Amino acid sequence: MRRRALLAGGLAAAPCAGAWAVTHCVVPAKAGGGFDATCQLLSGLLASHGNGSAPRIVFQPGGIGALTYSEVVRGGRPHPRELVAFSTGTLLNIAQGRFGPWRPDRIRWVAALALDHGVVAVHRDAPWRTLADFLEAVRRQPAAVAFASGGTIGSQDWMKAALLARSAGVSHRALRVVAFEGGGDAVRALEGRHVQALCGDAGELSAQLARGAPLRALAVLSDTRLRGILSAVPTAAEQGVPVRWPILRGLYASADFPEAELAATVTSLALALRQPAFEAEVLARGMTPLSLTGEPLRQEVEAQLARLRTEAERMGLVKA
Repeated sequence: MRRRALLAGGLAAAPCAGAWAVTHCVVPAKAGGGFDATCQLLSGLLASHGNGSAPRIVFQPGGIGALTYSEVVRGGRPHPRELVAFSTGTLLNIAQGRFGPWRPDRIRWVAALALDHGVVAVHRDAPWRTLADFLEAVRRQPAAVAFASGGTIGSQDWMKAALLARSAGVSHRALRVVAFEGGGDAVRALEGRHVQALCGDAGELSAQLARGAPLRALAVLSDTRLRGILSAVPTAAEQGVPVRWPILRGLYASADFPEAELAATVTSLALALRQPAFEAEVLARGMTPLSLTGEPLRQEVEAQLARLRTEAERMGLVKA
């Protein structure tokens, strides 16, 4: 009877253990950027709501996600029970066909953990105190202001800079943009004053400001002011510049992830994402809590892909 009771207990516990089948979280860039923050959020979530163990965070830079994406869609990665961090920047690259000819048919969109927002930042010693001052400098002499970008022409950092330039009456073709392999390197370049500005993300900039980085945020590209360390920073719209850039931060899996285990993981994530402690952690990182899984997430991804392709067409990055 005791043996039967132990077996029954083990069977009862199995769904909970299987719900957290994730072994790795892949950051498809260097450390310090938004993908890194996404995997850190997942790691903390699984450690606190799972069995106390967290997935191993693996850094795989290469084309700001292109290398990992291509391996996932072609199949055969060594750890099928992994989740990969993605963002609106990932979707922008897919919308432009920058990740190659593969459509995301083998991608399983797992969850959106948070909503991040674009932010315009300069060095603390820069002469510009407002967004208007900065854009006037760009308008007068575009080539004199070097923008750091986590990615090349067509990346979301580049797109944010291009939209701001357009609002100042400057062609995006006149911009001077220095490309880096991820937001972490771009922020470090601004800290070292190798560039003059960064159109980055609130989440990664909040982390840098919290550790005392010598940076100044001029505007957030959101509908309303953010909470946390950037709460005093006005929106671009408040300063007469109608530019906004919301950023989905989430996770996807390969079609090689065992279907039943992935379904259990999604169900467990949907519950855990709504826990007050997790929402507080997201807010502390300068982002907005979000819980999207299943069909609502798929619809949001499809809507963003359509919107981002239209924006890329307007910039002449892809043919209409």
